[in-house]
Amino acid sequence: MSDRYISLLQACLTRELVLDEEVHDVARSEFADLVDNELWSVMRANGWRITRRGGAAAKRDDGSDWPPSAETMVGRRRLANVRSCVESVLSDQVPGDLVETGVWRGGVTILMRGILAAWGDTNRRVWVADSFQGLPAPDLDAYPADAGHDLSGVATLAVSADQVRANFARYDLLDDQVQFLEGWFRDTLPAAPIENLAVLRLDGDLYESTMDALDALYDKVTPGGYVIIDDYGAWDPCRKAVDDYRSAHAITDEIVEIDWTGVYWRKT
Repeated sequence: MSDRYISLLQACLTRELVLDEEVHDVARSEFADLVDNELWSVMRANGWRITRRGGAAAKRDDGSDWPPSAETMVGRRRLANVRSCVESVLSDQVPGDLVETGVWRGGVTILMRGILAAWGDTNRRVWVADSFQGLPAPDLDAYPADAGHDLSGVATLAVSADQVRANFARYDLLDDQVQFLEGWFRDTLPAAPIENLAVLRLDGDLYESTMDALDALYDKVTPGGYVIIDDYGAWDPCRKAVDDYRSAHAITDEIVEIDWTGVYWRKT
């Protein structure tokens, strides 16, 4: 029964069960040649929208789209990896909490909490770490590797902590085993009251965000625990931060590919 629950939770978090019912609000720039400014003004004044049906199954599977309503954009395969890692540390009794740094709408951490509930684990906590105001503007003096990767103005990435809490509550998974760390990683992670970790998942995109998380949390990962990097394949700054950190700390654990962008390794 727990397996069915977790599988259903995964499918709900990605919305893969209702792909044919999703619709996207089409941006003005996408049909500028079809609708003149006067008609556009009338549409907006009346609250009308031009939409297109959403939910391409292949894109949702590998997490290459931005879903209009799903709680996660990581896709089926990276979500399955989270499940596999969490269930592995539970089965092997690897001590430690679970954390994601960079949570968007909270889908991955909701899955983490759901797995703990399904396994009857009442001791571990799920740490939900995010600025909840999007990505920081790159600090190019300190982190030149982030040049050309300014996502600080992307409003879609700024999801409030209250909205993420509401998403947890929608699945009846908001309780005292869920702990929020609100603010920039450089401010919140070094002082976070985390003793040890069984799963550390990083989704910070930038060199700075990735390095801040590794510097503050990697040493807290228990041997036998997992480190998951969401943006290793897609974002050069993230990959460089991971490679630099591993090199500086002589980490040789094998990096395993999840999909086109996600990777993980098990800490020995």
